[in-house]
Amino acid sequence: MRILSLQSSVAYGHVGNSAAVFPLQRLGHEVWPVFTVHFSNHTGYGAWRGPLLDPADVREVVLGIEDRGVLPTCDAVLSGYQGSPAVADVILDAVARVKAANPAATYTCDPVMGNAKSGCFVNPEIPPLIREKVVPAADILTPNQFELGFITGHDALGGPSSVEAILAAADEVRAMGPSTVLITSVEREDAPADTIEMIAVTGDGAWIVQTPRLPMKANGSGDITAALFTAHLHESGSPATALSRTVASVYDVLKATLESGERELRLIAAQDAIAVPDERFEVRRLR
Repeated sequence: MRILSLQSSVAYGHVGNSAAVFPLQRLGHEVWPVFTVHFSNHTGYGAWRGPLLDPADVREVVLGIEDRGVLPTCDAVLSGYQGSPAVADVILDAVARVKAANPAATYTCDPVMGNAKSGCFVNPEIPPLIREKVVPAADILTPNQFELGFITGHDALGGPSSVEAILAAADEVRAMGPSTVLITSVEREDAPADTIEMIAVTGDGAWIVQTPRLPMKANGSGDITAALFTAHLHESGSPATALSRTVASVYDVLKATLESGERELRLIAAQDAIAVPDERFEVRRLR
């Protein structure tokens, strides 16, 4: 696969492209990373240095790739945190250019807006833009449960919810444009304590997988999840297989990070878990 990935970049740590590129390469895929910011570290530290790149400069990089005549070989576009409305427009333009060159290419959007604990933490102009312009352009959408609720107007999804409510919201999102929805950080109201789940929904069905909940918060885990799911779905053609492989790798990366005592994802140390996922978590069909 060849993947155009438009995301943030940090020199220290692993979020955005700094979380997505290496795992995709470790799986054997070519990645064309385009940076939207280049910071010293992620903003979760409360202080950072480096530039928020001008959207016009981001567009120039995309146009330079297009000038090489390679967009017809691009299989997927991937985006995460969008930063500003102007960057979102650049991403949507890149998606349109890739799909014009290769109609079979897909666009995966991780609609980064917030989470149940922090609420929305992005520019207030971003969530409506994602809902109204970005979601309809996506083929694969990877919201967490809170973001799924925001996109569909179901605020109750910010807390533990029934599987029926989660699937109904996923169907609403699919009606907006995406053919596949991967819901992360699922908190099902009748799930066993100390577990967390992911649900994949397509027109052919819905699947759920459950893992133990690790006592940690890891910046970048959503970025690697979106990247791996995109790659495995393209490679296998099976949402269930993509879900199984993605969850296995992400869990082992997080476990290695927890055991290391480090704050940043141990992507390099856990790279074998990315290359050869230990598919030990049962994927169960919901419908």
